[in-house]
Amino acid sequence: MKALTWQGRRDVRVESVPDPVIEDPTDVIVKITTTGLCGSDLHLYEVLGPFLDPGDILGHEPMGVVQEVGPEVTAVRPGDRVVVPFNVSCGTCFTCAQGLHSQCETTQVHEYGTGASLFGYTKLYGQVPGGQAELLRVPFGNTLPIKVPQGPPDDRYVLLSDVLPTAWQAVEYADVPDGGSLVVLGLGPIGDMCTRIAAHRGAGQVIGVDLVPERLERVRARGTTVLDLDRHGKGLADTIREMTEGRGPHAVIDAVGMEAHGSPAATLAQQSTALLPSALAARLMQHVGVDRLHALHLAIDIVRRGGTISLSGVYGGMTDPLPMLTLFDKQIQLRMGQANVHRWSDDILPLLSDDDPLGVEGFATHHLPLAEAPDAYRLFQKKQDGAVKILFNP
Repeated sequence: MKALTWQGRRDVRVESVPDPVIEDPTDVIVKITTTGLCGSDLHLYEVLGPFLDPGDILGHEPMGVVQEVGPEVTAVRPGDRVVVPFNVSCGTCFTCAQGLHSQCETTQVHEYGTGASLFGYTKLYGQVPGGQAELLRVPFGNTLPIKVPQGPPDDRYVLLSDVLPTAWQAVEYADVPDGGSLVVLGLGPIGDMCTRIAAHRGAGQVIGVDLVPERLERVRARGTTVLDLDRHGKGLADTIREMTEGRGPHAVIDAVGMEAHGSPAATLAQQSTALLPSALAARLMQHVGVDRLHALHLAIDIVRRGGTISLSGVYGGMTDPLPMLTLFDKQIQLRMGQANVHRWSDDILPLLSDDDPLGVEGFATHHLPLAEAPDAYRLFQKKQDGAVKILFNP
């Protein structure tokens, strides 16, 4: 089959690789029809290379049609249409039963002390072959794949693999009261969807912040107030306080993470890992601060006293300093973590109807064949051509 493979920093290639096969009686093989390019994939493209090997298959946002099932699979059968969550979760262990599928005890990566394995996402999360491919082996066939109806286009459902549950959890964790105020920092796919979900769930005032004109206009077109970070600069927090009765918003969602625009020193630290031997670079990533915390510091400044910060952006450094005195003094609640896809899927599925209240069918900005994936990574990283969400069709 054809699959997108990692070969080095800023070097991904579509190659011929062996087809996946049934390895466990509960495995299923899915023929991928649509698979997404996620902002988190750019971390692999740029920063997390020390935890990858050449030939690793990327991608964690797939959907498709079941092609083959193991002898103990009863929940799906060949021909069923399914979305594959990015968490590799068993659905039956203690943590899965608590709705914490991203912490699945069956697939935790004990070597690195991390939570549930993820499709297509480094040794830190199990080095499981990903979904930017023609075929995907999916374990836990009775509990992991999410069956969706036949008929509507893939765009209706593919975001259920990551974007929708990640944004839904971010809004849930933000805990905005009915009619309350929310600021979303970063209007990429997750931040954009957060503004839509927050408005749908009853937030009275949603403010989106970014510095990419196309992203600002896209969110503004759906009725959200937007602020240009380049225009407001250091005065952004004061501007937002003026818009929120002088207190700041009830909650802030940081949908930026370690791709944030900010500290030149941290940018250099990230780039320097690529110049080190893999083993040394991996230790640096695990034990030294290499994140750009501009967005998180901004969230701490903006949120009102007693408010909540919800982190959906991915951070990777272990010793990045946090202003603990300010967090404590302002009595800020901080919630974060990989999205627990199955925890939220039942809440989200009814919204993927013909009414399409979240605008999922028009969400993707680009539909490309998998063969063009290397160019798409470059396009997405440079935020060119209005790229917000790119979907591949293997």
